[in-house]
Amino acid sequence: MRTQPQRQLSLFDSTCIIVGIIIGAGIYAMAPQVARGGAGIGDWINENLPSLGLEMSRWLGVLSLWLIGGLLSLCGALGYAELATAWPMEGGDYVYLSKAYGRWAGFLFAWIQLAIVRPGDIVVMAFAFAIYARAVFDPLTRAGIPHAQQVYAGAAVLVLTLINAIGVRQGKWTQNLLTSVKVVGLVLIVAVAVFAPQGAPRPDSFGSLPVSLALVFVLFTYGGWNEMAYVAAEVKNPRKNITRALVLGTTAVIVLYLLVNGAFLYSLGYEPMAGSEAVATDVVAKVFPRVGAGLISGLVCISALGAVNGLIFTGARITYAMGTEHRLFRGLGRWHAKTGTPLPALLVQGAIALGMIVVLGDLVETVLYTAPAVYLFYLATTLSVVVLRFREPNAERPYRMTLFPLPVVVFAGVCGYLIYSCISYAFHVAPKSLVVMAATLLTGGVLYLVGRLQRRR
Repeated sequence: MRTQPQRQLSLFDSTCIIVGIIIGAGIYAMAPQVARGGAGIGDWINENLPSLGLEMSRWLGVLSLWLIGGLLSLCGALGYAELATAWPMEGGDYVYLSKAYGRWAGFLFAWIQLAIVRPGDIVVMAFAFAIYARAVFDPLTRAGIPHAQQVYAGAAVLVLTLINAIGVRQGKWTQNLLTSVKVVGLVLIVAVAVFAPQGAPRPDSFGSLPVSLALVFVLFTYGGWNEMAYVAAEVKNPRKNITRALVLGTTAVIVLYLLVNGAFLYSLGYEPMAGSEAVATDVVAKVFPRVGAGLISGLVCISALGAVNGLIFTGARITYAMGTEHRLFRGLGRWHAKTGTPLPALLVQGAIALGMIVVLGDLVETVLYTAPAVYLFYLATTLSVVVLRFREPNAERPYRMTLFPLPVVVFAGVCGYLIYSCISYAFHVAPKSLVVMAATLLTGGVLYLVGRLQRRR
């Protein structure tokens, strides 16, 4: 008898996966960048409502960017909610793309996820953990051991992969704990900012950013709301809890991000926030000057680890789904009876991520390798909501997208714009990443054709 996934994830577990993956290190790194982009909106508000004053107008400009990014992410989440409740299987996009466009589309998605995207996402957050971990405790550098950052990142991936390999309970408990701690930490930052002395020294001159680029940073920081779809076969009461988790998780992050950025603006003011290199540290250090930097570094470490654990947990389910249907990867489509996990998929995913840590060694370079493919498949999956309504009109849909097709049109347009932006930026800054991505897609196409010939034989 074939061992298959069991429904062990409650609504709380599912929501923690979404919130834990979205809230990584991005909110700490991107908040000043987004603030610089909010100046354009703030200046427009000031021209039309001069009674508000320039400072308050810029506050509204910054917060409006975070709100717009959250609402756009919610548009995407509504599409995934319809798909995941109609087909509550492991694999998420793999399942929907296969049904909408054919087996080749699902295979290419899973192949890209296995080869580049998912390990790359894991590595990005692992490097973020390593950067801040060294600020808290760095015995390797003090001992003269080289490549300390890569060692810390590799250790995080290895340990969390092993925890998830032990069992679903261990993986979800780790996720729930890390997510709870990071949410409490963000709330405490808000509280500190409210009671801290207001104002900060004006920073040196800093460059403003176009609103469009700031929005890219916002959407990057909201990334991860779709992860619920990958574990749909393990969610209890999927007809209701999948949609609830997607909406609750995304909405909770929107509220948290608005509170945190509002607190930064209230405590520091617009210019000090926009010119800050470590905005959360600047806020906390006003109340705890001696230990502020260490507290924030520790919180970012926990946030990054929560994202790494969630990405490991959900990513292996994509590879498992591919392995159940494609002979070339049959070994990855096995669900371990004792641990209740996709053990081979977890181990292979972890090994690839460790290899990327050794080869790349840089956070920004890793992002460039993954971003175009991520938004390409976001676009294809979002459009599959429309395709499947025509191809499978009689399929039971416990949830039908609110205001259809408006969320599809909005989110698809955003994805198209981000694909163009990522490719244009990579072409000028790191063309090698585009070559690698194209070569990986081509390799996936060849592997699919080989597998198809095997089936015919």
